[in-house]
Amino acid sequence: MSRKILILIISILVIGLFVTSCGKAQKKDEGVKVAMVTDVGGVNDQSFNQSAWEGLQKAEEELGISASYVESNQDADYKPNMETLLDAGNKLIWGIGFKMGETLTEVAKLNPEQKYAGIDCFFEEPTSNLVGILFREQEPSFLVGYIAGKMTKVDKVGFVGGMDFFVIHKFHYGYMAGVKEANPDCEILAQYADSFTDAAKGKAIANQMYKNGADIVFHAAGGVGDGVIEAAKEQNKYAIGVDRDQHDLAPENVITSAMKRVDNAIYNLTETLVKGEYPGGSNVIYGLKEKAVGIAPTSYKLVPKEILDEVEGVKEKIISGEIVPPTNEEQYKEYLSK
Repeated sequence: MSRKILILIISILVIGLFVTSCGKAQKKDEGVKVAMVTDVGGVNDQSFNQSAWEGLQKAEEELGISASYVESNQDADYKPNMETLLDAGNKLIWGIGFKMGETLTEVAKLNPEQKYAGIDCFFEEPTSNLVGILFREQEPSFLVGYIAGKMTKVDKVGFVGGMDFFVIHKFHYGYMAGVKEANPDCEILAQYADSFTDAAKGKAIANQMYKNGADIVFHAAGGVGDGVIEAAKEQNKYAIGVDRDQHDLAPENVITSAMKRVDNAIYNLTETLVKGEYPGGSNVIYGLKEKAVGIAPTSYKLVPKEILDEVEGVKEKIISGEIVPPTNEEQYKEYLSK
């Protein structure tokens, strides 16, 4: 073999290795990493955090991103968890839950090149690297309240809230208004658990409500709601789930759920990031009109068709603005006075 041919072969091999190496590096550089920090409920809470993680998993499957999460055991974990995800090179970091609002505001200011987003977070003056995602939770809550008001056999239903904050107030007062819309004479019991994780407390509260005569209890309480649903199973009563379709947790007892499509919100904003259209410096609000909230698709299994037909009419009135579900106690009182 001549020296020229040998040099040519070596050159081709070197170029091939260079191209292969650059190709791998380019593929790695083009990968978009997106991660989320859960609140204390954890990623398998059968509710809020789990729905968020399902949205990121869908984005990984359909958009080609690399998805991951870090769980928080206490509120003090939020900031260090976000720092961990920052160090890992994530392009977008999600904070799941309104309790992360202050932390997100702080880290967004400290790291202006890093993009952040918060579920259930409203930012008064969001920096250009921060997006707040909110939902009109009062809308699906009104619908499940309407179902409860129609389905109760004893004119008494209940509500169990997690933490006593504005987000849960939207579930609470939207639900009560829906109950009263369907059944003005219905009594509504309500109690907060001061937790999103204490299933035993949720079960105790629900058991007391059932003992006091309620036959349907709606929870907006994360992991606390697992106890509410367990109580419904043991007492042979009805429960209403939240965030995800929770019918599978008790197929004979969970009549519907007030669905809040956290998964869709996570997916949609992640998609804008991939497209280069990240809406930094804003708050985005989702509701019935955007098909981001609603009642569970399994509702037909336990809710009579005639009631579901009525619910469709109520839904259209909410979308058109004819019905405006309340978000707090003051609005609820005004609603009842009309």
